[in-house]
Amino acid sequence: MAQPLDLQEQEQLDALKSFWKTYGNLITWALVAALAVYAGWNGWRWWQRDQAAKAAAMFAQLEQAAQAGDAQRSGQIFNDLKERYPRTVYAEQAGLMAARVQFDRGQADAAQASLAWVADHASEDEYKTVARLRLAGLLLQAKDFDGALKQLDAAKAPTFEALVADRRGDVLLAQGKPADARAAYQTAWKTMDDKVEYRQLIGAKLTALGAAPAPAAKASEAAQ
Repeated sequence: MAQPLDLQEQEQLDALKSFWKTYGNLITWALVAALAVYAGWNGWRWWQRDQAAKAAAMFAQLEQAAQAGDAQRSGQIFNDLKERYPRTVYAEQAGLMAARVQFDRGQADAAQASLAWVADHASEDEYKTVARLRLAGLLLQAKDFDGALKQLDAAKAPTFEALVADRRGDVLLAQGKPADARAAYQTAWKTMDDKVEYRQLIGAKLTALGAAPAPAAKASEAAQ
């Protein structure tokens, strides 16, 4: 048989009932909302993992097509991947890979379209800049100098500053602007790590324009 509550216990029970009557619905809805958020977050993480796994499988197929030099198949897989999983890094990598195969197989227009998609939709500046650098090279070959410079103007990743300046020099030189090209090459020379072998090619370009960079030793002495 239950023991009767004493006065203090009865007061505590009454206070709890009053509190629950006032705030019970609010607490219930808050718990429901918290559980919904938790379930939604887990669902979102599962969805992301699922998307990434499926995109990875498609990218593996594209790699096989690229190794076989199948530009048509590579382009088809890339188009499917960017339609289904455009927010994955695999879509960005696929665009760069498909463009390379397309260009190698003489499909310059298709390569430009693939690179343009990466340049416009990539989530990271590094991927965007790589795509714009390559796209600028294709536009340079097509003698679309203004288009190439526009792509380079939008290439913002700091780690690619030297390569962007070098490509800009190539475009300006092709435009018949040797002074502007020389300035661009000098920027590329100064900003590129002296341990990178490609820097020697930039030096050769400067030498051809009558602005050979000073040897490292002399440059060091001049700075002291």
